[in-house]
Formats: sequence, structure tokens, C-alpha cells
Amino acid sequence: MTLRCAVLDDYQGVALTLADWSPLADRVEVRTVREHITDRDKLAAVLADCEIVVAMRERTPFDADLLRSLPRLRLLVTTGMRNASIDLSAAVAQGVTVCGTASSPTPPVELTWALLLGLARHVTAENRALREGGPWQSAVGQDLHGRTLGLLGLGKIGTRVAGIATAFGMEVLAWSQNLTVRRAADAGAQLAGSKEDLLSRSDFVSIHLVLSDRTRGLLGERELRTMRPHAYLVNTSRAAIVDRDALLRALREGWIAGAGLDVFDTEPLPADDPLRSLPNVLATPHLGYVTERNYRTFYTEAVEDITAFLSGTPVRLLTGG
Repeated sequence: MTLRCAVLDDYQGVALTLADWSPLADRVEVRTVREHITDRDKLAAVLADCEIVVAMRERTPFDADLLRSLPRLRLLVTTGMRNASIDLSAAVAQGVTVCGTASSPTPPVELTWALLLGLARHVTAENRALREGGPWQSAVGQDLHGRTLGLLGLGKIGTRVAGIATAFGMEVLAWSQNLTVRRAADAGAQLAGSKEDLLSRSDFVSIHLVLSDRTRGLLGERELRTMRPHAYLVNTSRAAIVDRDALLRALREGWIAGAGLDVFDTEPLPADDPLRSLPNVLATPHLGYVTERNYRTFYTEAVEDITAFLSGTPVRLLTGG
């Protein structure tokens, strides 16, 4: 019997070319879904005949209701080894095995600096002016050397961002709920006295925290007003860490100089969303982990996960424990 597998959110149409799927050829029929499906009933219909689904990161929530609507599902593979959008308890109760893949922390580090540098030197506006015959040099950029970078979160990604900041000659402050002086020092950073202390002293603030009950809405109006008017906020982590309405006000009213954003409350971002048109926003469509090497890892290990599951010895299990 041939099983059916759907690979979700293959926006670029590369899932089947960046890995060797031939080990599954005689046992699994693989198809990809190019568009993101937000309607639960439509998604359930698209996946109704599938025993296997490969999900991209946390784009598609697999909650208990959706899982119940997929009685044929036996294996759910997520790219990365953590996915808060999957109800693991419900999956286990329904007999669905959930597996993950490796994911490199370096691509989001690199994109963080692309956004930060783009903001500091007004790259997008200057490039547009050059292409359209506008003024030659219309803005004065900010120096990085000697400025302060504030990091909210100092895990794998934040630590790498800190190392690059040091190479630029920046001072690095860091803060999170459980961060210690020693851990910050080991990463080349100074532990800020508080979240507000970090915000008030930083010229650039970059978020590198996991979304949780403690971090949801961590930056609201009070926190954004604490930032310096010339400071920039960069978020390549999770949109919900920053209160959206407060951020829009901060950008429109000049509480901060601007923001570099790679994550949004609704993705894809609606065509009429104001974040698409605000002049002090540099935005990218959630590209933090989207690199060729990372995708090769995602899909190669997805094939390995499926092969191992079919052999009765699943690997890289996600249990929620």
C-alpha cells in the first residue's frame, strides 16, 4: 500500500529538489503545497488522504481539532526540534508520531545583522533613490562602533549576535528573566539591571527570545516609550513578543527611529497591513531560517524521519516532555 505525504508551505517550490526523496519512491507518494492555507476546513480537506505531513516550522497550527479531522494521519514531521504550534498531547492521544529535524541557528543571526545594518545605513531608501534617479545621498547613517546593542535573550542565536556586535566595536547589554552575570560575560555582554535598563541605554535592541507566557507582550507601550528616540528595534524571533498596536504607535509617533521585522502576527502579512508601508520599517517575509543549507537539512532529515518511521524505529521524536 502506497502512503501519501503532503509537504506544507513550500513557498519557493524547492522541497523536492533540495533533498533526495528517492528512498521513499516505492512506498510514499509525496506532493507539495505551495500556498499557505489558513482556513481549517480547507486544510483538513487538502490533507484528508495523507498518512504523513511535513510542516514548516510553526506556520500551521496542528491543534487537537485539526488533528481530529485527520484520522488517517500517522506521522507529523516538523522542521526544527521545537514546535509550539503542535499539540503534542493530542497527537500522542490520537496515535500520531511527531518527529523533528535539525535547524541551524546561524541563518537568523545573519538576517538579524542584515536588518540592523540596513536600518543603520538606510540601505533600502538609498537604493530606491539611486535606482529611481532620486537625490544622491539623502540620509546620514548611524555608526555601529561605540554604540550599544541591547539583546533581549542570550541563547544560541543571541550569543552569536553578541559576538558579531563585539567585532563591530559595539558595547553589548543583555537581559532575560533567568540570565546571570556570568552567562552574559561569557558571551561578551554586560547583564542589564532590568529590561527597562537595557531599553533605555541601547541604540539598537534585538529580540532573541522564545515565545511563552512570560514573553508574550513583553514589549508594550511602556517599554517602547523607554527606548531612545534614535534607537531601532529588530525582531527576528516572534511577533507576539511585541504588542502590535503599541509598536505601530511607536513607529508612527516617533517614540523610536524604526524597526526591522521578520516576524508578524499574521503570516503572510495582509496586503493592506500598515507595516508594509511605514517608511521607518524594514521588513522581510519571515526569512530568518530560509537558506539553502537549512532547507537541505530540513528536507533531508524529513526523509530520514519518514524512512525510520516506516521501518518501525522513529527518530528525533518530539514528546513534549
